[in-house]
Amino acid sequence: MTIQYAILGLLSRGPLSGYDLKKLISDSSVFYWSGNNNQIYRTLVQLDQDGWVQYTVELQASLPAKKVYSITERGLAELKSWLGSSPELPELRSDFLIRAAWLDLLDPTERMALLDRYAEDVRLQLLMEKEKNRRASLKVGDHPLNARLAGMVAENLISFYENELAWLQKLRAVLMENE
Repeated sequence: MTIQYAILGLLSRGPLSGYDLKKLISDSSVFYWSGNNNQIYRTLVQLDQDGWVQYTVELQASLPAKKVYSITERGLAELKSWLGSSPELPELRSDFLIRAAWLDLLDPTERMALLDRYAEDVRLQLLMEKEKNRRASLKVGDHPLNARLAGMVAENLISFYENELAWLQKLRAVLMENE
């Protein structure tokens, strides 16, 4: 997935400035881009050139004028076409799983210390995801289904971390059986 479809999706909910897009992307766990200005604004320029977005300039009293982008019919058609295509399977990249393959090289105290640290990091991430969900940082729009879909996305992220904690308990039990 490229950032252009994430931007089109966000704009399908309503007009946004580049700053608004950056904040939504940066605050969300779903979007895996850095959300840096160069990436977002370069993409907006390309989307405008492709005719997928358009912008208006809004004057602000004590601030510089800002561009507010909205999706065009052509952009919405492109977004719908992408939505209907087959999604990529998620890539699982876990530093911890690679380490887990060689936990036998550590003594039992070191193994448990590593598991404790990782479990604490996962617990903290789980709490952060729950808080993000509570704050509903994704712009959900007017349609009731939008809020439900945003909730389902958040539920998927939360369940990942809950599953990771449950798996860590199983791993801990296996390690303790073999000490």
